[in-house]
Amino acid sequence: MCTNFTPTRQTEWAAQALGVAWPQGHPEEVFPGQLAPVVLRSHRQERMAAGLARFGLIPTWAKDLGQGRHTYNARSETAAAKPSFRHAWQARQYALLVVDRFYEPCYDTGRAVRWSIAADNGTPLGLACLWERWVEPQTAQTVASFAMLTVNADAHPVMNYFHKPGEEKRSPVLLPLDQWQHWLSATPEQALQMMDAHQAPPLRVQADPLPASQRSTTPAT
Repeated sequence: MCTNFTPTRQTEWAAQALGVAWPQGHPEEVFPGQLAPVVLRSHRQERMAAGLARFGLIPTWAKDLGQGRHTYNARSETAAAKPSFRHAWQARQYALLVVDRFYEPCYDTGRAVRWSIAADNGTPLGLACLWERWVEPQTAQTVASFAMLTVNADAHPVMNYFHKPGEEKRSPVLLPLDQWQHWLSATPEQALQMMDAHQAPPLRVQADPLPASQRSTTPAT
């Protein structure tokens, strides 16, 4: 599962590519429970917008924010039916997360070593996500949140390199640039067809251990 990523610092490029104003005020590296910029389309107003949302989707029926500790990744094969994600999927609440890199564990040394995955050409990566609105019962405050969609990557030449030996290999759904806007306006049937690990752009990977200064402050998941 992908638990952390670096939102793009190429904000002018991303804003121009998507035609939105880019939000500020988020961590340089995001873990579950933290805010990150996501892009979505309002189907009623037929326009796109970017805003900050909490990493870890909070279903409408959740009792508290703690649910997001278990719902930051959504399996694309079951998202349409799983209670945590089916409303977002069926309501076409598709979002795009634009990152410079995301992180996965490699076990070549016999223990988990964090590696970073980025686009080989240095441009940002676009990750397919679901988003949701949740209302806090006590304060009536609305919280926007999101989950990354993932896909089987057993046959992917790069993404099958990560996670524990013997476990299914999974990857975030990495969308080609020319599909970014199409994803945001897709029907559920079209969205399902886009859940394919092999459409990902060429990737560059390298060992990138979490700095010791961050290990004690990393949010628990």
